[in-house]
Amino acid sequence: MARQRNSRQQKQGIQILKQKGLQAIVLGAAMLLVPPLFASSSILKTVASALRTPAWLALGIGVLLLGAYAIVKRMTVKTGDSTEGVAHTPSPAKSRGRLKLVEPTLAPIAEPTPPASSPTPASAWSPAVFAAIEWRRFEAVCEALFAQAGYTTRAQSHGADGGVDIWLHTAGTDKPVAVVQCKHWQGKPVGVKEIREFFGVMASNKLQRGIYATTSTYTEDAQQFAAANGIAAMDGPALLAMIAKRTPEQQQALLAVAHEGEYWKPTCASCGVKMLERTPSKGGAAFWGCSNFPKCKTRLQMLAAR
Repeated sequence: MARQRNSRQQKQGIQILKQKGLQAIVLGAAMLLVPPLFASSSILKTVASALRTPAWLALGIGVLLLGAYAIVKRMTVKTGDSTEGVAHTPSPAKSRGRLKLVEPTLAPIAEPTPPASSPTPASAWSPAVFAAIEWRRFEAVCEALFAQAGYTTRAQSHGADGGVDIWLHTAGTDKPVAVVQCKHWQGKPVGVKEIREFFGVMASNKLQRGIYATTSTYTEDAQQFAAANGIAAMDGPALLAMIAKRTPEQQQALLAVAHEGEYWKPTCASCGVKMLERTPSKGGAAFWGCSNFPKCKTRLQMLAAR
């Protein structure tokens, strides 16, 4: 318990360095940039001149604090590199769909992923197809489905995606008309928290339309918030109904996208590469680990073979 408490205190101290550094830089930049905007005022000219020295001092302090943050953060990452293969109970983290940069420890995902053995590809669309494929294949299917509907699509499939998986454009437009967030969840409904975050992404991009696509379902609060804010909340049955409206040739093309490559093997959300089956050195259940370990420590739970 003491070690965990010390670790939390250390992380809080590191974040404080970053926070104070950013605050100092913002303050310094404001003191340099805001007064000159009112150059017509002789008083503000005097204020701008007086603020120049403390502004540069604040910028310097901010740079020093961020430099200290980077050094301490790097030392923390190096200290955590030896944790591979250690069996422990993971805390919830963001599943792709949604995707976050992981902390410098083994980063679990709340939702289990398909088994290591390849299931037999399906010949027709059903909920079993969504259950068999990994999150990246689900995103690819959604992108192909909206392309069939007449949109020009642009995927943003891994790394810091800012809450966007697919940008939708109409012909002849550079600015997207809508954004799509994909959430490959099984057995866990999408809540209003996730929908609110997606609405924030829409607002930051000044978009009135958004599509949230999931293999799971939505809570009642999530459905109400989506309906009130221009978000089409599409669950697994709704996506299957949309696929059923495509021609037989288009449906088979979507199946080919779903079953492309090692479709059952998860992709690392941070690196965009296929993960490897690994077994803890001290025993325990097998799990998926990023092939870029130790640089990337993303870790996913593995479903038992079916």
